[in-house]
Amino acid sequence: MPRPREFDESAAVAAAMETFWSRGYEATSTADLCAATGLGRGSLYNAFGSKHALYEVALRHYVDQGLAAQVEILRAPGTPTERLRALMIWVIDTDLADPNKRGCLAINASVETAGRTGAVPDTTRGHFRRLENLLTEVITEGRRSGEFDAAGEPAALARTFMSTYYGLRVLTKVIDDRAALLEVVSGAVAALR
Repeated sequence: MPRPREFDESAAVAAAMETFWSRGYEATSTADLCAATGLGRGSLYNAFGSKHALYEVALRHYVDQGLAAQVEILRAPGTPTERLRALMIWVIDTDLADPNKRGCLAINASVETAGRTGAVPDTTRGHFRRLENLLTEVITEGRRSGEFDAAGEPAALARTFMSTYYGLRVLTKVIDDRAALLEVVSGAVAALR
């Protein structure tokens, strides 16, 4: 009979996520992960298998949290414009509140694994695809109600909007001017009208 785990796995994954998010995959050592999770090297490997396997789990945890927040905002009451604007403002406020300027772990992971295949790029691509689908729903709703009349298919408009959204995630790493970032939001929403 296997021995039960004597640690909080979700807390360990959250701590590992924070470490990978702050340092990046390559710069994060096993010692860093042990310090963050409170697990010894042997326990860490017994629980997760490898640094890379833990990274995959931590990234999925981040993506699941982010998607839950995005769904909550994009399916909340309000007009499509209000919900799209709320999504952008949420990301600005979230990123500006981070003193370490970490940006988006999914973007960071995408950049670190650019051109590669495997679980990490698959996870980030899947997340981006789910957000695109959510945005397409909101834009389609805006079209039906007459709120949006921009030329193009809703999915193409969603991809354009999403590129601005993720562009904000990068900009907030280098720009602290909330007013300037809000101008980007206004432009992105206005482009749908």
